[in-house]
Amino acid sequence: MRSDLHGAVEVLQVEQQGLTRREMLGRGIAVIGAGGLTMAGLTGYAWPTDKAAAATLPASPAAPDAASGVRHFVSRPDLTPPALTLTHHGPAGTSTAGDPPFFILTPSGFPSGPGTPGLMILDRAGGLVWYSPDSGMARLDLKVQTYRGKPVLTWWEGQILAGYGHGRMVIADTSYRTIATVNAGHGLSADLHEFVISPQNTALITIYKPVTTNLSGVGGPARGVALSGVVQEIDIPSGRVLFEWSSIDHVPVTHTVVPFSGGTAAQPFDYFHINSIAIAPDGTLILSGRNTSAIYKVARPSGKVVWQLGGKGSSFQMGPGTTFWFQHHALPQGANTLSIFDDGGAPPKEPQSRGILVNLNTSTMRATLQRSYIHPGTRLLASFEGSMQVLPGGRVLVSWGNLPVFSEFTANGTLILDGQLPAGDQSYRVLSAAWTGQPTDQPAAAARVSPTGGSVVYASWNGSTVVHSWTVLAGKAPTGLAQAGSQSPHGFETAITVNSMGPYFAVIATDAGGRELGRSATVRLGM
Repeated sequence: MRSDLHGAVEVLQVEQQGLTRREMLGRGIAVIGAGGLTMAGLTGYAWPTDKAAAATLPASPAAPDAASGVRHFVSRPDLTPPALTLTHHGPAGTSTAGDPPFFILTPSGFPSGPGTPGLMILDRAGGLVWYSPDSGMARLDLKVQTYRGKPVLTWWEGQILAGYGHGRMVIADTSYRTIATVNAGHGLSADLHEFVISPQNTALITIYKPVTTNLSGVGGPARGVALSGVVQEIDIPSGRVLFEWSSIDHVPVTHTVVPFSGGTAAQPFDYFHINSIAIAPDGTLILSGRNTSAIYKVARPSGKVVWQLGGKGSSFQMGPGTTFWFQHHALPQGANTLSIFDDGGAPPKEPQSRGILVNLNTSTMRATLQRSYIHPGTRLLASFEGSMQVLPGGRVLVSWGNLPVFSEFTANGTLILDGQLPAGDQSYRVLSAAWTGQPTDQPAAAARVSPTGGSVVYASWNGSTVVHSWTVLAGKAPTGLAQAGSQSPHGFETAITVNSMGPYFAVIATDAGGRELGRSATVRLGM
């Protein structure tokens, strides 16, 4: 099945692999122009400068600017998120009752994406539900989790360094209010790659720690500096460290699969590059080291490596199709299966990136490939980042790393959906989840003269998932407004035509039972 991805050419490749256009074409790799899926995120984690919000009002609500790839809203001119597009493929592309209703992502604007970077929730039609623009710091790893029995949003925020982060973790409630923050212990700083809330309501986070060690085995100095991949389990209310694991104590530097560089205090050698944590059904941890191309099962509280999958010194015999390179987002799918995003690029080790399910026989110590998910017709090869999520019913959501694309497949590997960020953008991960959001701020409203007579009132409520109907109030004075019309919500911003010239308007959001949820400030008719 062929997918054109909105007119993009058939193959993506990343510039950092050192291939010229001629070399790409010689290998059958099409070079992407500005009109299609351009090469994004070419040099590693970095962060763009904040972009100023657009000040002009659009002619229509939620209309992407074709030239800039940015969405604008009449009622919220301060929000300028990148415009994403979703394409459904075939009958299987329709949503089912079991599908999580929202996509969760973090458009970064890197290396050259339009709009303001931030935290984003989309519905399955591609409509914006919530957008929180970044301001002064980077934010990544947005996900829905459970804390103390209630659904929460979590993310990392801070400064991005050379491929890792210094910052903290944030927990927000269903009103998007911060209810807790998590900092690393022992004088360290929380990294951007992973934040998991355990069933015991503790935080598991990744950390990058410079350590002095012997690097002569990889071509460095006998007394050099490497980055150790650290996991801390932290009591969220107190910040007390309950458990700590450091890769340098368990995984030799010589297990790295990346060329030596740096090795100094100013530029530590990132030999391990921890990028995911997951809790196995038996309570052990599943850790992923990108720069060792290996996954580790780690016992608690001893920290002992129970087994290693892939890389140098794998505990398992790797069956056909199970070898992976520079992987991300290793998650247990039951007791003996892992889902893995296999990047395969930078430098290229595979023809294209994959989402894979790998079965592990711990009696015979053999790994076998259950299924591989690749993009048909568009060969996507990621250098870094990426995610793979197994959804209810066996569907699989894959985010293609630093490339501005995510895809959904049926359990048997049929492509049913493509999502595309604007050229030059990327999202660290793309996940799907259920979420109920009810903001504490007011709905937003704006009113314009309708060219066909009367007025058009624009209503929105950033982050609300429970609005069932909008009611428009109008009047000749700011007080004493009367009902002038109503309409069901349509996307992030709803345009409601009323037979009134106001010139004063407000909107009321109501739920399915007709209960008032919130009322906007009164606004005056604009031209």
